[in-house]
Amino acid sequence: KQVNVTLSAVILDDQSDVTLEELCEACRVEQSVIIELVEEGIVEPMTENVQPWRFSATTLPRVVSALRLQRDLELNLAGVAFALELIGEIETLRNRLKGMDL
Repeated sequence: KQVNVTLSAVILDDQSDVTLEELCEACRVEQSVIIELVEEGIVEPMTENVQPWRFSATTLPRVVSALRLQRDLELNLAGVAFALELIGEIETLRNRLKGMDL
């Protein structure tokens, strides 16, 4: 039995942006979830007004990470924000170490 599957993808970079609706669709969450992440300071929209909020495309992996931390570790939003901050610090330190000749 042969099954044909068509995949589509969009390449996102630092120059791309997405709407609140697109971010919700990509992450399969309600707008209220993204709004809570914004209120906690976990993600920041590029625009101040809710209508229409636009986000850097680099926000997508951060939202996915936040949702995974919340689900898998049962963290509240303050815990998610703290964990993401620590993960960011670790990545910065790793990048600095890569740049050093050891």
